[in-house]
Amino acid sequence: MQLHQLQSNLKRKKKKRVGRGGKRGTYSGRGQKGQRSRAGHRIRPAERDIIQKLPKLRGVKNKPIRPKPLVINVGELDKRFSETIIDKEFLLKRGVIKKLSQRIKILGGGEIRKSIELKGLEVSQKAREKIEKAGGRIQ
Repeated sequence: MQLHQLQSNLKRKKKKRVGRGGKRGTYSGRGQKGQRSRAGHRIRPAERDIIQKLPKLRGVKNKPIRPKPLVINVGELDKRFSETIIDKEFLLKRGVIKKLSQRIKILGGGEIRKSIELKGLEVSQKAREKIEKAGGRIQ
């Protein structure tokens, strides 16, 4: 016996080739239009649609690393507080901040007339100039 003489015992049924005329007419059991009536149809996964709806850059990956600081202008310090020394404990007692760990930055909005001393707070360059010009200092 040779290799070319081997035969399989299984009889294979040929797959019906749809959409080529015949008794069933033009659509041949596929229905009209739509994804399933086309040649080589593959159902689109739902995940792809969800991914497309997501914005490209904004999202979990691009969130700021640390929270933004609470902003207080120099003019507000001049109006609201009569004390000369201002630090986080003082602002916590006055109810301006809720935690000592919260970041605070002093910006240069408004005018300042009295001399104040700031301890342990972030200060912008413009605010620094205004405070030092009024006779205050920053530690």
